[in-house]
Amino acid sequence: MELNASQYAHYVFKAFDHDGSGTINFQEFVLGLSTISRGSPTEKLQWTFNLYDINGDGCITREEMREIINSIYNLLGRFTEPCVSAEATRDHADRVFDKLDMNKDGIVTFDEFLETCLHDENITKSLSLLDTVL
Repeated sequence: MELNASQYAHYVFKAFDHDGSGTINFQEFVLGLSTISRGSPTEKLQWTFNLYDINGDGCITREEMREIINSIYNLLGRFTEPCVSAEATRDHADRVFDKLDMNKDGIVTFDEFLETCLHDENITKSLSLLDTVL
């Protein structure tokens, strides 16, 4: 797997582009950075949910989860040891999706996403790390 940041960068760009104009103005940029670095856990999770909700319909599908997780693995590229196969990436995405889809209806709502993430110690710890990284 080669290092390729373009796919993930595209999704992050869309998450910053609140008005869908295809450009990020200064206000959108500052709002995004502020949310990621200094937002409450709920605000950070809302931003993350919007990142994963590729089509912006208010829910995350299994395919959207696979797309984002695949783009993250593509971003990491050769830095993953051992190199991760496409099948392993898909399995990882499916495990995450199954954990988040609490009522097993095939979509993840923001409420399900929030509930699951706020009760996962690893996720809450990683959210607090963003406070010191940016």
